[in-house]
Amino acid sequence: MPRVIHVFRQPDRFVAGTVGQPGERSFYLQATEQARKVSVLLEKQQVSVLSERIGTLLEEVSRRFGADVPVTVPEDEVDTSPLEVPVEEEFRVGTMGLGWDAESRNVVVELLAVTEEEIDESVVLDDTDEGPDALRVFLSPAGARAFATRAERVVGAGRRLCPLCTQPLDAAGHVCPRQNGYRRVTTPE
Repeated sequence: MPRVIHVFRQPDRFVAGTVGQPGERSFYLQATEQARKVSVLLEKQQVSVLSERIGTLLEEVSRRFGADVPVTVPEDEVDTSPLEVPVEEEFRVGTMGLGWDAESRNVVVELLAVTEEEIDESVVLDDTDEGPDALRVFLSPAGARAFATRAERVVGAGRRLCPLCTQPLDAAGHVCPRQNGYRRVTTPE
């Protein structure tokens, strides 16, 4: 069966979002363009890495190609709306690709489905018939910066961190390795 490549050349929206409570969240990237909507599932760390790499790519594009790349985006340009429902997973992301399309002057984000076999690098950002399904999104530099800003916020909006060990605090309790398993007990005076 030939692969399916979902291409969004002028997305109305491309955002990172979550479903579920902190500590049990599922992370999604969702692209919409007119009546089309594609949502893909991925790991929190993948969202974080994608956001970071987009920032690095934008810096490189500005330096090498002289493209007009915003350092920050105005707050009103960062999409803060929730994911569009229903959130139906098209596939789970395994490999991510990132590039610059000099012709359209856009950042290209490509997300490939998890596969059991190893992926040949030539499949990423290519339209070959063989390979995993993919989601390919073209973003203006400002749109890419806005995506990265929201993605960082989504990743950071999880559970609070323990001030001693920086591990996430669970609602059910937290055994901090920095306290060697001991818990401070406060006694009423």
